[in-house]
Amino acid sequence: MSATLRDPEDRRLPRIAGPCGLVIFGVTGDLAKRKLMPAVYDLANRGLLPPAFALTGFARRDWSTDDFAQIVHDAVREHARTPFDERTWEHLASGFRFVQGEFDDDAAFDQLARTVADLDAERGTGGNHAFYLSVPPSSFPVVCAQLARSGLSKAPSDTWRRVVIEKPFGHDLASAKELDEVVSQVFAEDSVFRIDHYLGKETVQNILALRFANQLFEPIWNAHYVDHVQITMAEDIGIGSRAGYYDGIGAARDVIQNHLLQLLALTAMEEPVSFDPEALRAEKEKVLSAVRLGADLDTTTARGQYAAGWQGGEQVRGYLEEDAIPEGSTTETYAALRLEVDTRRWAGVPFYLRAGKRLGRRVTEIAVVFKRAPHLPFALGATEELGQNALVVRVQPDEGVTIRFGAKVPGTAMEVRDVTMDFGYGHAFTENSPEAYERLILDVLLGDPPLFPRQREVELSWEILDPVTAHWATSGPPEPYRPGSWGPRSAEEMLARDGNTWRMP
Repeated sequence: MSATLRDPEDRRLPRIAGPCGLVIFGVTGDLAKRKLMPAVYDLANRGLLPPAFALTGFARRDWSTDDFAQIVHDAVREHARTPFDERTWEHLASGFRFVQGEFDDDAAFDQLARTVADLDAERGTGGNHAFYLSVPPSSFPVVCAQLARSGLSKAPSDTWRRVVIEKPFGHDLASAKELDEVVSQVFAEDSVFRIDHYLGKETVQNILALRFANQLFEPIWNAHYVDHVQITMAEDIGIGSRAGYYDGIGAARDVIQNHLLQLLALTAMEEPVSFDPEALRAEKEKVLSAVRLGADLDTTTARGQYAAGWQGGEQVRGYLEEDAIPEGSTTETYAALRLEVDTRRWAGVPFYLRAGKRLGRRVTEIAVVFKRAPHLPFALGATEELGQNALVVRVQPDEGVTIRFGAKVPGTAMEVRDVTMDFGYGHAFTENSPEAYERLILDVLLGDPPLFPRQREVELSWEILDPVTAHWATSGPPEPYRPGSWGPRSAEEMLARDGNTWRMP
């Protein structure tokens, strides 16, 4: 086929960014080294970055550009997902720049402005630049103010300037609004990209394909057939070196407010009129605005804190024994909520969300559990081992979908037992799935925002969570639980009141 006949809107074709530059603040941090720098290299190696691309690091370290290039090189060698290619590296590295300075240093930002202008002239970045704030939210005001003062946030005609913000988007509704006010004074809403890396995962996006590309599932995706939904994000490790960030934040603010409520929205939303950003976001916002907490938060929420004990054959410390955790901290390392979505589709269906550390294994999944058949025409005892049908979307680590249903056990008797059908990304496709940050960084450079929550989604999520954290603040310490278990007893009791139990992932 002639190239002139190729449809530029064909989404099956590789989407390649145009001339542009990326400036990373906080380039010495763990996120930049483990995720951002390797993702940039992998995009270049896949041919998805333009020849006219530049990467600029900004930090207080007294580095030269060559020093910065060595840091990127080491990060790429250790964490990149694609093989190291010398030609790709040499071309990419020729577009590296480094600016040394503090966030409140006018001279450093003036130098950054000159560096960006030089890249436009020398590298051909065309005036298009994204600023990645891989820094604590407390630094957002000063960085945004400097970007405005130096003129870096103002895009010349026919060019763009964008800002990328990492979670947390505040620590409650009030701080989220304050944060948005700071950013919106400098960048328009359509130029603000709030990163929730879970939304960049292939299996999360596959929820939309599973639901809306298949007639098989959507007719039963409602309260007539669904008994309940469980959304789990479990980690088998402790907080490690994150005490400075984690204590005072806890499991609910760290992952339920963003990751798990986004997964709930994608699971429960109505079909959008299209997958344009506005249409997709509108349906997610409808779901979040319809989420309701239980009247009694003592029985419809649970929180816990991992204790010391044995896990995986080794003795591990409890949360209160971790380095830099203050004595008597009431920060939860496990949180569970029972929510309902107050719409016609989901009336009366409980959504159970749980997240925790030091649990039985590392897994993130969405389990849609269906009601039992209204009549079973089998002999007494034939279905004793038959559970409820379930469709499970495995987000990580074994990305795929499992369907659990009943089947006859081979033999002369009619005995029905649960079996599973399994789809795994690694078995079904030869293509390697891009890492979440690859997808999200590319979408920033393309200006494609469907996977990025906008401010209204952030605020709705805090409106759901704030009453819970306020209640917990007056409810005494969290309940201890054993490392390697699946959380505190109160979480089990929360489901038992509905006649349900947590899935064993």
